[in-house]
Amino acid sequence: MVKRVIFVRPGETEWNRLGRWQGWVAVPLSEHGRRQAQQLALYVRNIGMSALYSSDLRRAVDTAEILSEQLGFAPVYDSRLRERNIGAWQGLTLDEIRAWYPDDYARLLNAPDTFKIPGGESRLQVRERAVQAFNGILAQNPGETIGIISHTTAIHALLNELIPDCHANEIAVSNMSVTTIAHDSRWRLIATDDTAHLEGLETGRYPELEG
Repeated sequence: MVKRVIFVRPGETEWNRLGRWQGWVAVPLSEHGRRQAQQLALYVRNIGMSALYSSDLRRAVDTAEILSEQLGFAPVYDSRLRERNIGAWQGLTLDEIRAWYPDDYARLLNAPDTFKIPGGESRLQVRERAVQAFNGILAQNPGETIGIISHTTAIHALLNELIPDCHANEIAVSNMSVTTIAHDSRWRLIATDDTAHLEGLETGRYPELEG
């Protein structure tokens, strides 16, 4: 039975640095992001991880490939672990969204969970698919510790679903950070936004909508 789940946000991209919301755009890791992933790979090889699941977005795939080299087994990709589809807002900065879509941005602030971005998704839709993916992963995996590479919105959604009284949207999820939950009689939050493995490499939250 799975007793520990390690959530990983992908490493940094150039769009993170520029403040451009990525959504589903195939933005690769930057050189800095690849160095971040290499540092995490040295950490995960020693924690007994039996399986690695990942979003199929480019930045997550880049991260998964680097980790899998140290783990010695291939990642399993699942599109349900993707970041929120932000439709017409992909590639824009927050200032651009506020200027070009003022009415829609106001609706987002008024109904953050249910507002569906034009051409994209709501937070609730992300939560539904992420929970479905998570339940499937648990059912298929006999190991005690698994890793899941996903994105800020999906990680927040899963924490809100799994951890009683969790206000996950207040939890930072920096690039290449680790957030760990463990199960005894129920799921418990063990560590959030852990970047100790980066050993001084700069990281940031760089929230798009969100990761």
